[in-house]
Amino acid sequence: MATSAGAGDPVRTLELLWEVRQRSGLGRKPELSLDQVVSAAIELADTDGLDSLSMRRVADRLGVGTMSLYRYVPGKAEMFDIMVDRVSAEIRYHHEDGDGWRSRLERVARANRALFERHPWLLTLFPRRPPLGPGVIAKYNAELRAVDGIGLTDVEMDSVLTLVLEYVRGATANLIEWKKFSARTEQSDDQWWATLAPHLDRLLDHERYALAVRVGTAATTHYNGVHDAEHAFEFGLQRVIDGIESFVNSK
Repeated sequence: MATSAGAGDPVRTLELLWEVRQRSGLGRKPELSLDQVVSAAIELADTDGLDSLSMRRVADRLGVGTMSLYRYVPGKAEMFDIMVDRVSAEIRYHHEDGDGWRSRLERVARANRALFERHPWLLTLFPRRPPLGPGVIAKYNAELRAVDGIGLTDVEMDSVLTLVLEYVRGATANLIEWKKFSARTEQSDDQWWATLAPHLDRLLDHERYALAVRVGTAATTHYNGVHDAEHAFEFGLQRVIDGIESFVNSK
């Protein structure tokens, strides 16, 4: 069973993404459109997660028989590809002429974080063989503009963009999981720490673990809890971009 994008029939997927095949005028008029089918699949994945997505559930949502969906998409694997392409088209960038490349790259990072937060299933489905449809290619083209003309080769531009997007993917996955965990336990990190801290203080050998105690105390005081995922995201993003700036300046 397909668990990521890029696992379906690549030729058939391209034809669907670029609307190459046109239906003949013969036979019964279609009940639905491909857009309706894919939109229903995206809505289900957004609401219930990717594991719950099936052709049967999509058909039920649309009020049609399961087999009728195969008139529009060959199977679940190709559906995943089209879903990725459709949501990729949601991102729009409006880079100002006076923007520096750092601010443009930050905008790319935050737009992708927001995309993952709207569609958390993308974190699971993230393609190693991206569906090369109009949504994915337009997104890639727009994001490359963030680092175009700053002295990088074409390969380096692609590598820089990949570095930022891979960071955002991992950091956003951690952030979403952190929020889910707090919601599941019905206890915030600061509440958990307030309960635990007095007992840990009594049991801990402060001399043996002096460095951990010093740094941990400073961090938990700063975060008002054991961890701050928002701080971690921003700190990491700036350090990634600092590294890219160092590389650009060395050219």
